Amino acid sequence: MNQKFELTGSYKKWTWGLIVVGVLALLYGFIMFHPFSPVSHGAHGEHGGEHTSSTRFWAVLLQNSVYWLLVVNASMFFICVTTMAMGGWQVALRRVPEAISSVVPILGIITFLILMAIVWGGRTDIYHWLDTEAVANDHILKGKSGFLNAKFYTIWSAVTILLWWLLGRKMRSMSLDTDKNGQMDYETGKKWIWKNTVWASLYTVFFGLTVASTIPWIWLMSIDAHWYSTMYSWYTFASTFVAGMSLVALYVIYLKNRGELEYVTEEHLHDVGKFMFAFSVFWTYLWFSQYMLIWYSNQPEETKYFIQRIGTADKAGPYKGIFFLNLILNFLSPLLILMKKGAKRNWTLVSFMAVLIIFGHWIDFYQMVMPGTLKDHAEMMPFEFGIAALFIGIIMWGVGRYLTKNPLTAKNHPFLKESMIHHT
Repeated sequence: MNQKFELTGSYKKWTWGLIVVGVLALLYGFIMFHPFSPVSHGAHGEHGGEHTSSTRFWAVLLQNSVYWLLVVNASMFFICVTTMAMGGWQVALRRVPEAISSVVPILGIITFLILMAIVWGGRTDIYHWLDTEAVANDHILKGKSGFLNAKFYTIWSAVTILLWWLLGRKMRSMSLDTDKNGQMDYETGKKWIWKNTVWASLYTVFFGLTVASTIPWIWLMSIDAHWYSTMYSWYTFASTFVAGMSLVALYVIYLKNRGELEYVTEEHLHDVGKFMFAFSVFWTYLWFSQYMLIWYSNQPEETKYFIQRIGTADKAGPYKGIFFLNLILNFLSPLLILMKKGAKRNWTLVSFMAVLIIFGHWIDFYQMVMPGTLKDHAEMMPFEFGIAALFIGIIMWGVGRYLTKNPLTAKNHPFLKESMIHHT
């Protein structure tokens, strides 16, 4: 078995090239957007003056940091749910999602710093509930002030990122221990599997309490603090999980093209493709359910969220094109291309769809964040793509670092044989 992975020159060039582009974009943002300009009263409601640029700076950092953090964190969720399901098929490619999840601490720290700069910097143009005067005169904001406040936001964000980090590290360390401890007999393997299942269940429960519920509420939905949706967290989860599986697919195909991952076959890629297809449909189900129920009830406190994005019958909204492009990229394309069995076994098609899905859900997060912060200033700028390049470069660096330092196959995993003979 070829267990040693070495980064190619082209991989290093792309990694550092993206990071350099991202750093230059960040410096450009500091110089041109004046991110530490004070926020005037009423900036949340009326942008277009001198503070629009600084709003864009923080909104773009918020969008990218939260999106990419949740995407890489989805890999550990994948490991944990398949562990709890006693799924052996994923063992042959397990080191790929492990490597992706190893970036959670890095992006977690970056995201936390950005969130703290927004909250403690008093960016009321991002989170209107930071305005104490507005909260005092608004019964809706006052009713949510028990959790929409700087202290709770800080503590819960810190606890969330820390436990994602620690629980994920525990799962990775147990996997790497199998490389050091050698072959396991039946009893040892049974105990090891049970221990993995216990830790995987702890991670999954906490994942449910954060990604599937509270974290999207306070990080993203609170941008539009007067509006709420009971499906918002599941919608956010589906968006980042399908993007996370697409990232796994890209790395699996990249390593296979390099002649690595000897035990991974088109059967495994087919199953990863099933996740990409299934959760694209699941995301669409949540998209439709949220949109249809709000449209059908036609209550002003709910419909304003979509009016802000697509407008009314008389006037199109500034984000209408992005809103429906989101649906085309994340539903129609995966539905039409990945439905057939052969498409999910075609490396080129899966690679193309993986890139499209990751970009599509980046667009999804764009239309979650920007209408509530930038209002009518919907134009995309190179700055947005530059910051995205920075996060992609960091992910590539972190994943490459993990893959070069650890064996590519968990060769002593009790379920490796099951994965080797896997057929769908």
